[in-house]
Amino acid sequence: MKIALLGYGKMGKIIERVAEERGHSISIKADSKTKQLDFSHTDVAIDFSLPSTAISNIKSSIDNAIPIISGTTGWLDHYDEIVNYCNSKNGAFLYASNFSLGVNIFFEVNRVLASLITKCPDYKLFIEEIHHTQKLDAPSGTAISLAKDIIDTSDYKNWTMDNPGKQEIKIEAKRIVDVPGTHIINYNSEVDAIEIKHTAHNREGFALGAVIAAEWIANKKGVFSMKDVLNIG
Repeated sequence: MKIALLGYGKMGKIIERVAEERGHSISIKADSKTKQLDFSHTDVAIDFSLPSTAISNIKSSIDNAIPIISGTTGWLDHYDEIVNYCNSKNGAFLYASNFSLGVNIFFEVNRVLASLITKCPDYKLFIEEIHHTQKLDAPSGTAISLAKDIIDTSDYKNWTMDNPGKQEIKIEAKRIVDVPGTHIINYNSEVDAIEIKHTAHNREGFALGAVIAAEWIANKKGVFSMKDVLNIG
């Protein structure tokens, strides 16, 4: 496949290497200075850009009938708009807050644990996420996804980074140099604690998952997630 990289920072360069190792070529390397996108020699686009450019990148790809994979976070207030836009144009779009195959398995474990522990109200929940100091958004999109999945399967109603109310999930975001990404779900009671944790050792897993998603979405129409790619649930 010929892949357009919309966002050519650290992640874009790792995706480039992983894609080429899997036999693909790179048709576009777009950064913040790129003014126009020529999709004439592109089969699929992967967007790891900035929140300020993600929406235009996604719409441009859809307008040119190019399936697009997006891993950019911080723009999700417009997610429903993009879903409607993709469907109206009969396009193909896949968003994931985290493309790591391990994290997507972790999402499923989190959902199962939340559904089980909702019967035990003595446990108090908090989420902790740790990322490198260059990460712009806090909390991470992955932490928000974890919280939303818990909300969907429990009595919790919302998440917060402040002091939580009775039905709110506390998310604590830490920024430490050179940490690719760690997410911890902790249920604590007076008698014991239950904790699940995912630790990324590097960014290779994120890049591999994005390329696998790009391979999967070829010749498809619709709005998808990594659950579709991995046939989970």
